[in-house]
Amino acid sequence: MFTAFNEELSKLNNNSHLRSISDFSYKDEKYIYCGEKKLINLSSNNYLGIADNKSVTEEFLNFAGAEYSFGSASSRLLTGTLPVYKELELAISDLFKTEKTLLFNSGYHANTGINGCLASKGDVIFSDKLNHASIIDGMRLSGGKFFRYRHNDTESLENLLIRERKNFKNAFIVSETVFSMDGDIPDIRKIIELKEKYNCILILDEAHAFGVFGKNGLGICEDYQVTDKVDLIMGTFGKAIGSTGAFATGKRVLIDYLINKARTFIFSTALAPVNIAFSKWIIENKLPYTLEKRLRMIKLGKKLSSQSHIIPVIIGKNEDTINTCNILYENGYFTLPIRPPTVPEGTSRLRLSLTTEIDERDLDKLCSIIGLKNKTSLSC
Repeated sequence: MFTAFNEELSKLNNNSHLRSISDFSYKDEKYIYCGEKKLINLSSNNYLGIADNKSVTEEFLNFAGAEYSFGSASSRLLTGTLPVYKELELAISDLFKTEKTLLFNSGYHANTGINGCLASKGDVIFSDKLNHASIIDGMRLSGGKFFRYRHNDTESLENLLIRERKNFKNAFIVSETVFSMDGDIPDIRKIIELKEKYNCILILDEAHAFGVFGKNGLGICEDYQVTDKVDLIMGTFGKAIGSTGAFATGKRVLIDYLINKARTFIFSTALAPVNIAFSKWIIENKLPYTLEKRLRMIKLGKKLSSQSHIIPVIIGKNEDTINTCNILYENGYFTLPIRPPTVPEGTSRLRLSLTTEIDERDLDKLCSIIGLKNKTSLSC
């Protein structure tokens, strides 16, 4: 009965594709412990060092006391909403100066729900080829047609718009603002120009930018001062904010449509009130004071030839990438091998994920180990 599954697992193993879940003892800010081995964690999305900060956790618990429960026991449309949910949604709308906001249980829930319901039969989605799997899964669930343009290539996008836009009713352009595997940033202003020229709805995924970029930490749209030009922005609490969950903010009509049509919202038990309260507390009490640290982190990323705090080190072969990670492990660094299908074949890599707790000294030895003769080039 299980022969096909065993054969597929063997195939994955033979091609150095097999994945397993690591066993960690605990995490402490920039460090992660495997047994007693202390490692600098370069595979975390804990960009502001909040998630594993004991003093932050204690401060929040002293603030919150026993006010918030650890379970909602229902979807938002049944009994899974309390005042704190609406308070967080209003706070995000106020920050972004948008019409309305809706919370989701995760970035995956948000992207799958958004892209799975907004496009109906007769509609079309134009998506960057390297958009996250959650966006791709949402498009596949939608009733619309979708086309994927070459990564960060607005000429490719416009060629598709010229060829296909006239054949559909509603058209959507979807892109990440900081790409999760390459750390690069698209030409947002040009995408907005095309959205307006070809009468499209623009959806931007700020998952890896929210909490990091912008004067107030709201992301690339704030940094580029174009928030009012974007129809729907998705952001997450599970990365820089150090909590869990996600949000969509933008045009009221789109948010109201999501409330009624997004299956990942309608049919999911709501996040626990304590998580919602923690996200709100971090955004209001911690995020405003991180600007200097965030700028330093982005500057370090640029020194390593990236546009952001995510540094791709392309190695190529799966086995070579795994071996490099093992060597780094023995030298006190934890970084996971990123392999297909997460990235294209032949581009297996290290994904160095910087946080505000990591400094240049932490990376000096790593650069030497992986053969970076200087930190302005990430060619291995």
